[in-house]
Amino acid sequence: MKKDIPQYKVADLAIAIVPREDHGILDQEMWDVFVVNLKEDPIENVLVNSRGYGEIEGEQMRTTILRHFFNEIGPQEAILIEPIQTKLFDIANEYWVSFTYDGYMYDKKYVFVRGSITEENFTTIPFLERKGVMIK
Repeated sequence: MKKDIPQYKVADLAIAIVPREDHGILDQEMWDVFVVNLKEDPIENVLVNSRGYGEIEGEQMRTTILRHFFNEIGPQEAILIEPIQTKLFDIANEYWVSFTYDGYMYDKKYVFVRGSITEENFTTIPFLERKGVMIK
């Protein structure tokens, strides 16, 4: 029965969007997206689906769905998923992460809503020691 299947929640995992720097100057067009493993142990078989959707100037916009796979992400490690253009910050950006940990499969959807990727929401990203926007 469905009630007999354990339901574990994702903890100690984050998605971070960080501006690129070139000799201390922020790149105004391209930033980087990272998956951050805050656990003391590695996670395995990590699949990340990314897509953007929303409305810009009255027109519906959708990006291509991209899929990224990593065999393993080490403990307390941040791995680059993909670059993102800053013009996409005007729509929602979704990252759906599935992975195996301790013999169980986990998944979680992280959504950066329109307008949330701004300097006002910056925090220090663990293991990168850079400022950016992060969802745990």
